Amino acid sequence: MQRPAWARRAEMETLDPLLTQTPLLAWLGVAVVAFVAAVIGGLAGYGTGLILPVALAPVIGVVNIVPVMAVAMMINNASRVAAFRRDIEWPHVRRMLWLGLPTCLLGAWGYTRLDAQWVALLLGVFLLASIPLRRALQRAQLRLGSRGEVAAGGVFGVIEGGMTGTGVILISMLMAAGVQGAALIATDAVISTVMAVAKVALFGGVSRLDATLAITGMLIGLCTTPGAFVARAILARMPQQLHVRIMEVVVVCGGLGFLWRAWR
Repeated sequence: MQRPAWARRAEMETLDPLLTQTPLLAWLGVAVVAFVAAVIGGLAGYGTGLILPVALAPVIGVVNIVPVMAVAMMINNASRVAAFRRDIEWPHVRRMLWLGLPTCLLGAWGYTRLDAQWVALLLGVFLLASIPLRRALQRAQLRLGSRGEVAAGGVFGVIEGGMTGTGVILISMLMAAGVQGAALIATDAVISTVMAVAKVALFGGVSRLDATLAITGMLIGLCTTPGAFVARAILARMPQQLHVRIMEVVVVCGGLGFLWRAWR
């Protein structure tokens, strides 16, 4: 699974011309998708990290998705923290991060050991599995006490470290712990921001996130920033079922696309 160091260096060296040769229209498309995904994520607490990789993969390459998304989601979630700052429930934040933060670093380190084919395969499988997983978590109606929340945070950290678009899992865990409404969006945003910062630090430390990728992630993240405030304004107006159906169609298409990339 692990690629030689020279192969990783060669990929980084060829990334700059790939970015500069990408048509402006493609980047404008990514910017629009980033904004729309941020609005959807702000409405439900998840969705941004599921939609954006589908648009990013053809532009930056599959293997760079998680590092770039870590930067973008750090900014996106920080904007949600700003928009919903009065609703944060800090005790839940502390419990989820107690084990979640170190296991997130472990998951991110595991991601750095994979090559592009395995990354595409795992992303595709995760996206497709996220739909039945969301429904199963809803039906289960789990209830988490303080200790259960700490343990759940540890499990979530491993998944979040090596994947993107895991917000549906975190949202389900927080709901099981009794967090609802705007507090759910706010608390999810704080936890996700802290974990994204940790991932960015680790990816930078092991040379999987260079300056070009970091700038790319920052620009994408800035495109998502207005979406959090738009979502705050329309939170109570969009039918939940419409949001769910749109999300499922996009996620299925994206998951199949990643599987195609893994096996071609």
